[in-house]
Amino acid sequence: MDAYYSCMKCMNQKVRILTMDGKQYVGTIMDVDRNNVYLKPESKGCVRTSGFYPYWGVNEQILTLSLFTLLAIALI
Repeated sequence: MDAYYSCMKCMNQKVRILTMDGKQYVGTIMDVDRNNVYLKPESKGCVRTSGFYPYWGVNEQILTLSLFTLLAIALI
Protein backbone atom coordinates (compact mmCIF):
# COMPACT_ATOMS: atom_id res chain seq x y z
CA MET A 1 0.00 0.00 0.00
CA ASP A 2 2.93 2.38 0.57
CA ALA A 3 3.81 2.30 -3.16
CA TYR A 4 0.20 3.14 -4.02
CA TYR A 5 0.15 6.23 -1.81
CA SER A 6 3.62 7.31 -2.96
CA CYS A 7 2.50 7.11 -6.58
CA MET A 8 -0.71 9.00 -5.80
CA LYS A 9 1.33 11.87 -4.32
CA CYS A 10 3.42 12.01 -7.50
CA MET A 11 0.53 11.98 -10.01
CA ASN A 12 1.15 14.12 -13.11
CA GLN A 13 4.76 14.73 -12.07
CA LYS A 14 8.03 13.63 -13.59
CA VAL A 15 9.56 10.75 -11.62
CA ARG A 16 12.30 8.14 -11.71
CA ILE A 17 11.08 4.67 -10.69
CA LEU A 18 13.43 1.89 -9.63
CA THR A 19 12.08 -1.66 -9.66
CA MET A 20 13.19 -4.65 -7.60
CA ASP A 21 14.90 -6.19 -10.64
CA GLY A 22 17.16 -3.12 -10.96
CA LYS A 23 15.46 -1.42 -13.92
CA GLN A 24 14.92 2.35 -13.96
CA TYR A 25 12.10 4.19 -15.69
CA VAL A 26 11.79 7.96 -16.13
CA GLY A 27 8.52 9.57 -17.05
CA THR A 28 5.29 11.14 -15.84
CA ILE A 29 2.80 9.21 -13.71
CA MET A 30 -0.49 9.39 -15.60
CA ASP A 31 -2.63 7.20 -13.34
CA VAL A 32 -2.49 4.75 -10.46
CA ASP A 33 -4.82 1.97 -9.41
CA ARG A 34 -4.53 -0.56 -6.58
CA ASN A 35 -2.29 -2.84 -8.66
CA ASN A 36 -0.45 -0.73 -11.25
CA VAL A 37 1.14 2.61 -11.98
CA TYR A 38 0.74 3.97 -15.53
CA LEU A 39 3.86 5.86 -16.63
CA LYS A 40 4.27 7.95 -19.76
CA PRO A 41 7.97 7.40 -20.55
CA GLU A 42 10.20 10.35 -21.29
CA SER A 43 12.45 8.51 -23.73
CA LYS A 44 12.24 9.45 -27.40
CA GLY A 45 13.14 5.97 -28.63
CA CYS A 46 11.00 2.92 -29.20
CA VAL A 47 9.07 1.93 -26.10
CA ARG A 48 7.27 -1.34 -25.59
CA THR A 49 3.99 -0.92 -23.78
CA SER A 50 3.55 -3.65 -21.19
CA GLY A 51 -0.14 -3.05 -20.75
CA PHE A 52 -3.12 -1.30 -22.22
CA TYR A 53 -4.88 1.64 -20.68
CA PRO A 54 -7.81 2.77 -22.82
CA TYR A 55 -8.04 6.44 -21.83
CA TRP A 56 -5.13 7.83 -23.84
CA GLY A 57 -4.72 8.31 -27.55
CA VAL A 58 -3.38 5.65 -29.86
CA ASN A 59 -0.04 7.44 -30.35
CA GLU A 60 0.69 7.83 -26.65
CA GLN A 61 2.93 5.18 -25.12
CA ILE A 62 2.00 4.20 -21.59
CA LEU A 63 4.11 1.79 -19.57
CA THR A 64 2.25 -0.26 -16.97
CA LEU A 65 4.30 -1.22 -13.90
CA SER A 66 3.06 -3.42 -11.09
CA LEU A 67 3.08 -1.67 -7.72
CA PHE A 68 4.44 -4.86 -6.16
CA THR A 69 7.70 -4.58 -8.15
CA LEU A 70 8.48 -0.96 -7.21
CA LEU A 71 11.49 -0.37 -5.00
CA ALA A 72 11.76 3.43 -5.03
CA ILE A 73 10.11 6.51 -6.53
CA ALA A 74 11.87 9.85 -6.77
CA LEU A 75 10.60 13.17 -8.08
CA ILE A 76 12.85 14.66 -10.73
